[in-house]
Amino acid sequence: MVKLDNDAITKGVALITGATSGIGLGMARSFAAKGYDLAINGFGDSIEIDRICRKLETDHQVKVLYSSADMTKVSEIETFVSDTITTFGRLDVVINNAGVQYVSPVDEFPTDKWDLVISVNLTAAFHTTRLSLPQMRKQGRGRIINVASAHGLIASPNKSAYVAAKHGLVGLTKTVALEAAEFGVTCNAICPGWVKTPLVETQIETLAREHGVTQDVATKEMILQRQPTREFVQVDQIAALALFLSSDDASSITGSAYSIDGGWTAH
Repeated sequence: MVKLDNDAITKGVALITGATSGIGLGMARSFAAKGYDLAINGFGDSIEIDRICRKLETDHQVKVLYSSADMTKVSEIETFVSDTITTFGRLDVVINNAGVQYVSPVDEFPTDKWDLVISVNLTAAFHTTRLSLPQMRKQGRGRIINVASAHGLIASPNKSAYVAAKHGLVGLTKTVALEAAEFGVTCNAICPGWVKTPLVETQIETLAREHGVTQDVATKEMILQRQPTREFVQVDQIAALALFLSSDDASSITGSAYSIDGGWTAH
């Protein structure tokens, strides 16, 4: 979005994937509010994305770099990370948040949808991480946060690709934590339960249509029944945890997966 003065002093630089809506956008707003310059990517209407970026800049007096990188394409991920480091001169926090969902029984699961879910939810995080680590190692400090899911810890029917990807993301988190521990770099996963994001709203619409019920009934009886609080997890709550994991106070926390799911995985 902007050309930066290389002498500008900021709190840090946070790269957030899938940050034009939902959890990612909430993360971007919270990190900007704390003074982080941002590198974000995501799909959507170009006019709306431009408005989001400009509002982040003006509301919080930070710089925002936007990339339309397709997270299924390695070359575009490489350009996104490289452009971030070139533009800002550093990279302090990476939040792997981009995700997609597809629901189907295993024996009916379209293979192209399997490949897409694995690519966006898991493989993209691998590439973003491997490309960011050299800069973090050079700095002697870095924070990698993988937005997994309650489905990174438990399973649900008809979500084989998503569950496999999110379990894999938790495993990747642990491995990166072990490899980066001596270089001042931590890697942790956040595992949210149901959050009312555009992705979840689409699932609610589908459930309501398939079962012939209202969206309110689908929400209460098919979604929130799994969370003992019977409430959606709030995006701001997830962002607050990410900010803590990015702080110096969390320097000894690495390789962990944190549930924030209203008690879902306590069953």
